[in-house]
Amino acid sequence: MMTACFNAMGSMGWLGWLMPIVMLSLLGLGIAALAKYLFSSSSADSSSSVDSSSKGASE
Repeated sequence: MMTACFNAMGSMGWLGWLMPIVMLSLLGLGIAALAKYLFSSSSADSSSSVDSSSKGASE
């Protein structure tokens, strides 16, 4: 299986080696962005309420 995969990648030239690296990088960035969104959304809610209350108090 690996031999067939390497043969297919080798027949496409440099693009055959670049595509898997780019796809895995994009997948990793997507997972990191999703994790950041999920873990920071709960703390962002509490900080936004503090910001709005401090703005109202200063006005």
